[in-house]
This record gives sequence, C-alpha cells and structure tokens, in this order.
Amino acid sequence: MELNPGGRPGGEVKFLIGAALAVVGVWLFFDSIKFTTGHMGWISGAMARGRDGGGQGGLMETTSMGIVLVPLFIGIIALFFDVRKMWGWVLVGLGLVILGIEVVSRFRPVMAIKGTHLILLIVLIAGGVGLMLRGYVEDRRRGNDEARKTQIPGE
Repeated sequence: MELNPGGRPGGEVKFLIGAALAVVGVWLFFDSIKFTTGHMGWISGAMARGRDGGGQGGLMETTSMGIVLVPLFIGIIALFFDVRKMWGWVLVGLGLVILGIEVVSRFRPVMAIKGTHLILLIVLIAGGVGLMLRGYVEDRRRGNDEARKTQIPGE
C-alpha cells in the first residue's frame, strides 16, 4: 500500500505542514528551557535529611559534596597500592556512579518564556500533531474503502 497521507490529492502537503509545525514547536520548547544547578543532589540531600529528619543542619550544612567522593578516593588509593584488588575496582566504579548521580541530580530546569510564546508553541505542537494524525487516519480509511471495492463477491 502506498503512503498517501490525507487520503486525498494534496494529503502529502497536509502531512508535511503538520510535521513542520510540530518540529518548530518542539524546537521552540527546548530552546526556551535553561538549566541551573540546585543546592543539593539526591545523595547529599538524603544525607542531610537523614541526620535530623528535617533537612536543616545535619551532615551537609554547606553545599559541599566532598563526602560523595570518599569511595572514589579510597578506591583509587587501593588501585595505586595493588591494581589486582577487586574491591578497589568496585569502589572506583561505585564512586564514579555516585559522582554521576550527584552531579546530574543537581540540574534544575527553568523555563523562561513569555506567556504568548508558550501559547504559540502549544498551538504549533498540537496543531502539527493533529494534522499528521488526520493524514494517517484519512489514508487508512481510504485504503479500507479501496480494499472493499476490489473484493470479489462470493469469495
């Protein structure tokens, strides 16, 4: 079956316009998001909450994340002492995973956009997806109608 979005002459154009609208809307959405860092990550925040339950004071009164580097530090020392120590490799791996989680969990997305621009990008995305879906649904209906016409009665 040949792809004929829209099911009518010019349906391809309708589909392509919808795809272009959706792509522009998604581009504008991601272009308006900025990333900043938060005060604490998952691990340092959990340690601060763990001491007194309220997240005030505790182990992490500052925003320092040096404590999450301890496994990596000990693992590197162990590997410089004897590279064949399996527990040293495990500590290095664990330290790198903890460091990665801590860094990524500090990212905070901030959407800085005017209200009119937000409405515009919502209309672009929703309208584009609607036009693309309309093209597929009409094409499917047309294909089903053509299939019924070509069936031989009595089979």
